Amino acid sequence: MNDRNPPRKPRAQTPRRPAPPPPLPAGSLAQALLVASDGLAAVLKGYALNDGLQGLWHAHPDLSAATRGAVQDLLYGTLRDHGRGTTLLANLVERPLAEPRVQALLLLALHRLEARPDTAHTVVDQAVEAAAQLAGGRFKALVNGVLRSALRQWDTLMQRCAATPAAHWRHPEWWIAAAQRQHPEHWQAWLAGNNQHPPMSLRINPRRATASDAQAALAAAGIGFSVLGPLALQLDAPCPVASLPGFAEGQLSVQDWGAQQAAALLDLAAGQRVLDACAAPGGKTAHLLETAAIDLLALELEAPRTQRVRDNLARLGLEAEVRTADCRRPADWWDGRPFDRILADVPCSASGVARRHPDIKWLRREEDIAGFATIQAEILAALWQVLAPGGKMLYLTCSVFAEENGRQVARFAARHKDCRRIPLPDGALERQWLPDAQHDGFYFALLEKTR
Repeated sequence: MNDRNPPRKPRAQTPRRPAPPPPLPAGSLAQALLVASDGLAAVLKGYALNDGLQGLWHAHPDLSAATRGAVQDLLYGTLRDHGRGTTLLANLVERPLAEPRVQALLLLALHRLEARPDTAHTVVDQAVEAAAQLAGGRFKALVNGVLRSALRQWDTLMQRCAATPAAHWRHPEWWIAAAQRQHPEHWQAWLAGNNQHPPMSLRINPRRATASDAQAALAAAGIGFSVLGPLALQLDAPCPVASLPGFAEGQLSVQDWGAQQAAALLDLAAGQRVLDACAAPGGKTAHLLETAAIDLLALELEAPRTQRVRDNLARLGLEAEVRTADCRRPADWWDGRPFDRILADVPCSASGVARRHPDIKWLRREEDIAGFATIQAEILAALWQVLAPGGKMLYLTCSVFAEENGRQVARFAARHKDCRRIPLPDGALERQWLPDAQHDGFYFALLEKTR
């Protein structure tokens, strides 16, 4: 052999990347799980569910209506049960998963296993198919192993969930403790109500339809309902607004029965000057205008939300002055003419509507409540300046935490000697509704300016 010409070493072969998996079949459970995993991962990072859903629809414009519905059902159900899902997953993996979408996929699949035990093997198969699309398919075996292990240990896992408050009640522990402390007789019903699917209630616009005509149209369309009040109905089952006869024509609005109490409690009369201080999305604004021929100013802090108020009023054929402004700064928007009535539907923790926005339970922190209470106190102090002597203000939240409700109003009344608390129709000075089969959680208190 010639040492000066040694044989060449074979050139190293560049490893071929595995071919990407074929796209998931449109309309499959695997596709819904994969899309939902992106949305759930965003929520677990701190993004609001509504924002996450809008991002998903933008990223996946070709999803069918049925798949969108499946994605939404998976997300809402998994977030309602999140305390349960995290407990299950903690008992199935040794350490937290580094890949957020894989963690989200497992949480979604575990929720589906509990909700649809009759389809367990299909759920596992479809979750594994979805996992093949993530991180080059590196987590297929893990997803398969975790879910099959869950099926083998299901009874034991359920026992552990029953012994873990956050898993049993499907709320953070600080929330459970607050419920027990503030509503000792009803805390279990409150938490259980937060985990239910919310009812769908309608408000009839008397300017465009009579109650009898609206009811007849729903019945003719095969939509079942029950009567809550003279102009209020509750559907037997939720349905898309596009299928509601008269909705596009402004004859109906979707509004929770609890929210519909505000207009009546304000004791409106024709010609009154009325302020809706935190108006978006405009449901209560519209209801005030439907109730009486009033001169109404609606304020909202952010321009996109202000536009939602305008859009709602336009659909219903109603008119009001709608402005983008911070109600805490009257110098920016008040013309010096006092208001006869003020609706103060103030920002709050939204703890009474968590079943409609299940991400709230997991994104809120206990310390957030004090922050909301501070904002509410600032709003009350500012609005009191523009209320006429003899005028009334309805303080309203969709919260069930006392710091935002009864304690807030009591502190305000104690600081303002010209404030008189007016009994509500049932004779009580305040009304705290917890979420139940007919309505969400709301708080109401009516205040009069005596001089």
